[in-house]
Amino acid sequence: RRPADTEIDWKAYMQEVEGFANGTRDYTQLKGDTGPLVYPAGFVYIFLGLYYATGRGSDIRLAQYLFAGLYLLNLLLVFRIYCRTNKVPPYVFFFMCCASYRIHSIFVLRLFNDPVAMAILFLAINLFLEERWSWGCLFFSLAVSVKMNILLFAPGLLFLLLQRFGLLGCIPKLCICALLQVVLGLPFLLVNPVGYLTRSFDLGRQFQFKWTVNWRFLPEEIFQNRVFHAALLLAHLAGLGLFALHRWHSSKESILTLLKDPAKRKPASPRLTVNNILWQASCVCPLNASAWIVFILFSSNFLGVCCSRSLHYQFYVWYFHTLPYLLWCTPTTKLAHMPKVLLLGVIELCWNTYPSTVCSSLSLHICHGLILLQLWYGTAPTPVSHTPPPSRKPTATSKKAQ
Repeated sequence: RRPADTEIDWKAYMQEVEGFANGTRDYTQLKGDTGPLVYPAGFVYIFLGLYYATGRGSDIRLAQYLFAGLYLLNLLLVFRIYCRTNKVPPYVFFFMCCASYRIHSIFVLRLFNDPVAMAILFLAINLFLEERWSWGCLFFSLAVSVKMNILLFAPGLLFLLLQRFGLLGCIPKLCICALLQVVLGLPFLLVNPVGYLTRSFDLGRQFQFKWTVNWRFLPEEIFQNRVFHAALLLAHLAGLGLFALHRWHSSKESILTLLKDPAKRKPASPRLTVNNILWQASCVCPLNASAWIVFILFSSNFLGVCCSRSLHYQFYVWYFHTLPYLLWCTPTTKLAHMPKVLLLGVIELCWNTYPSTVCSSLSLHICHGLILLQLWYGTAPTPVSHTPPPSRKPTATSKKAQ
């Protein structure tokens, strides 16, 4: 029998998009049993398709089959990223596929919109690894339009775009992201632009204390305090700044050189090609070109998760599939594999403790802190020559040189 709580969020989603199907274009009028619609417009279009595919939301079993297919597609996209990075041992994929009851529940039982956003995000990352930056930015923006948590990857993506294209070169990519948001939100922007923007991109929304997974050990008064929220935001910005300056940025020049045309930098790095990134990454940690891109994106998201004002149970999917990479992207001895597997197990246990307890939330923060320390010290700069390695292809000797 289907548990009663299966229908809670799904029913609310269907009620929210039903108003749009019936002609409502004022975003403030779209609501369900759990409250008003608070997701951007891409969510409406995707779940409107599910609304019609499942007989106006009545065939929940069909919806679960569709989400099971989404789950398999998501794994395929994640595995493809991991194969390109070549950092994670094969046995870890077992834990990613079979050892998380919570992830299976988020995808197939509860039918949340979080896995939809993450699947599109992983598609965008695959496109980045294929050097298809424009298409990657398009799908990144589409993922943001489903749920705003994807913006946690945005600082890392901005860094990569600046590194790859410079300031002027990355403006067209950012315009792609912005233009898609305008196009998707146009039906609502034409009717009530303020209502749409304040509802779908509400960064100041309060969370209920009873659902928090990560801050259960705090008194509720502190949890709801705006000063606490501001402190978390400052911690997040400080973490991003430190990683950008000392872990993502590998050149000895000022980070402001990222604003220059890549061809004019010293040493010149016109493209995020394999040779160039291998040289840049060797200054920080032994990652290949794909792994270096993934490291920046995944660590950007992880910093945001660590500093989140509240993590609800469905938010686990925000970073579950990135955890193995974050744990194994740094140099690992044979004896160090077991503690990393143990960390994965403790994090899983914390997310499966319902309701959360003081012990489970503290344990989650400790695990996050240990991963952050590993990322910081495991990617510390090493004293290497800053002359880019010569290309493997033999170059022709000029007549003058002869």
